[in-house]
Amino acid sequence: MKKIFPIIALLLLLSCDGGSFNNNNPYLPNYPVELQINMSLPQYSNLQYPSNHVVDYSQGVRGIVIFNTGSGFNAFDLACPNQALSSCSTMSIDGINAICDCDSAEYSLFSGQSPGKQYRMKQYRVQINGSTLLIYN
Repeated sequence: MKKIFPIIALLLLLSCDGGSFNNNNPYLPNYPVELQINMSLPQYSNLQYPSNHVVDYSQGVRGIVIFNTGSGFNAFDLACPNQALSSCSTMSIDGINAICDCDSAEYSLFSGQSPGKQYRMKQYRVQINGSTLLIYN
């Protein structure tokens, strides 16, 4: 029994994914993202308050929304996750939700999910370093 416990513990450690996101989505390509947001700058200062967001259209499939959850930050792609890329597949932000213009589905900026939809919003990692956010995949 003493020899089995370390083996099981080792297998559990090796099976952890280290916090990776499952972004497998047949509708959305995987573009590399590396974006730095300095919340000390005026255009990003509202990120210092819970339930506020900023949008950056320079990276991602259709741009990235960065959202302050109150306990951290989420970053999601603005491409509709359950639609093929088209002229209507860029989401708009309404409060704490992102709305897909193609089918009017609402996705929570807290979770990236929409009730009854197969795919959640494409999420990016967020690293906090003082007043700077690093968004990457």
